[in-house]
Amino acid sequence: MHKYLKSVGFSRLERKSELEKILAEVTEHYDRKKIVENEEGHLFAEISKEFGYDCGITVCGEYDENNVFQMEYYFPYFSGSQITSHEEIIVERHAGKESFAGACDDMRVGISLIFYLLNAGDYLNVCRKGMLRELNTSLSLSGLADSGTILLPLRKDVKQLEADRKQSQQRNSLLAAARNGDEEAMESLTMEDIDIYTMISRRIRHEDVYSIVDSYLMPYGIECDQYNLMGEITECSTTVNSLTGEKLYQLGITTNDIPLDICVNEKDLYGIPEVGRRFKGVVWLQGLINF
Repeated sequence: MHKYLKSVGFSRLERKSELEKILAEVTEHYDRKKIVENEEGHLFAEISKEFGYDCGITVCGEYDENNVFQMEYYFPYFSGSQITSHEEIIVERHAGKESFAGACDDMRVGISLIFYLLNAGDYLNVCRKGMLRELNTSLSLSGLADSGTILLPLRKDVKQLEADRKQSQQRNSLLAAARNGDEEAMESLTMEDIDIYTMISRRIRHEDVYSIVDSYLMPYGIECDQYNLMGEITECSTTVNSLTGEKLYQLGITTNDIPLDICVNEKDLYGIPEVGRRFKGVVWLQGLINF
């Protein structure tokens, strides 16, 4: 079974027969259905059912010559509501099945954000019409958390918040210049990294690391779309799985100046989330391209 099924409220599944009943419920009583002809001329179908607010299960497969749906794979999903980035997005098909991974080079992070594409049907439809390069797109990132911890916020006054904002803007400008080959910007960024390393090495002797590091976003494990992150909670709401009755937390967070949404089962979250506090955990990053 999928590791992140519990993130959308299916933590008590023990047998494959139980899962098959839920997948049958998705295909028979779906909320959204997208059918598009793929490159091989087959009818690719993407069928989704919500079991909570903006979260549920998607089943993907093909229709055969007798117009019978053949399931190929399924995945739990959570659709983000915030616009994360307007940067260029690259999409590639997975080798083993007709699912897709996306990558976005956002200079606020300094690495390529790799995510699992949620709306493969929309992407195939746009590609089939040859309109991919003509569209201005944006990206909404979301994450399903296997578990998570709530941390208290750092105490900062107005001056510190303003200084952090200006420093972030200056760093983004330097990153943009360095990307275009500006050697002075590269040198400034290198010196800044050395200063940060020196500061952390000095403070870590008598301070907790989470009082020094405000937020972070970094790859986790071998799978390229899983990330270990920490960020400030900007929105907090709850929803209930309509089938199992399990309570889910849906959090809007900001990490490294990047907004995204997180969904986690109440049972797997240590602490009480509130706006202003911080969320820390490992998430499976998903992305919705807004065509």
